Amino acid sequence: MHYRRPEDYHAVLKRFPPRSEPSFESPEMMDRVWGGRWGCRNDIGKIRVVLMHRPGDENLRISETKLDPDLGVLIDDDEQWYWRDKKAPNLALMQKQHDGLADMLRKEGAEVVYMDGSEYDPKAVFTRDVGACVPGGIIIGRMGPVGKERGGRRGEELFATKAVGSLGMPILHTINGTGLFEGGGFCLLNDKTAAIGLSYRQNEEAARQIEETLKPIGVRLIRVPLVGHTLHIDGCIVMLDYDLALINIVKLPYWFIDEVADLGIRMVEVHPEEWGAVNCLAVRPGKVIMPAPSPRTSELLSSYGIEVIEHDYSELEKGGGGIHCSTLPLMRDWD
Repeated sequence: MHYRRPEDYHAVLKRFPPRSEPSFESPEMMDRVWGGRWGCRNDIGKIRVVLMHRPGDENLRISETKLDPDLGVLIDDDEQWYWRDKKAPNLALMQKQHDGLADMLRKEGAEVVYMDGSEYDPKAVFTRDVGACVPGGIIIGRMGPVGKERGGRRGEELFATKAVGSLGMPILHTINGTGLFEGGGFCLLNDKTAAIGLSYRQNEEAARQIEETLKPIGVRLIRVPLVGHTLHIDGCIVMLDYDLALINIVKLPYWFIDEVADLGIRMVEVHPEEWGAVNCLAVRPGKVIMPAPSPRTSELLSSYGIEVIEHDYSELEKGGGGIHCSTLPLMRDWD
């Protein structure tokens, strides 16, 4: 197109001014551009969309020939998997327990989206670790375990990217460089405060990248050094309601417990004989799905007004994860 004068082009452009406000992650822009309010403002809003991976034939790789008699577990150093039993997985039982969890989520109004996984990766069922969902989208992680020639969890990032991309969910950042990050190492304490557990699987470089991603949305990141070989913070603290958390007090530093209290969050200590109960999932404020049996912890939470649904997840727990590990909410109610 030819303009009579050069300044005419400028006059045309002035009629289409760019608008930086409202922000990318504002509800109106999410609805207008991305078709919905993707991500999570907190860890307890009603789940609308959740990412899962149904356990499949990749678990048949776990062989009883790989028994480590000293540890009493099946383990493969080359392919980077372990199984907390001397017997191979019962795949039919794994699928039954996983399907039961998915059905419970559907009954709560959640859409269950399944992602693929590598045929060499029995850990793919633990979709929580592929990323962290925050207001406006997802941060894709970078897995630590890498097999000698194949296997390990490195590579789940690609399957996750394809899955969320097919939904039209914004990817806000992908951990790159030497960063290591798994989503079980991240939690939203409230809509302005997040925590990352620094451990064998989450390093400072990843924390730096996440912190930079959170700055535009006004979310502060707390770095929490986890004790011993604790891998993920979701084995230490999980939110149950806006002002209530379930914690394993022996796995958290005292100063972090004090900081959580300063945020106005009450903390309930998991029963010492039921430490796995921390790996539970809030499906909405005040309602959680918890691994069974957890009778003492369930009774305690009920006294705080929390509705607890127990679910047998014992076969999958032998893979080193639980209910929280097996679910990545992609969309929770923002209100």
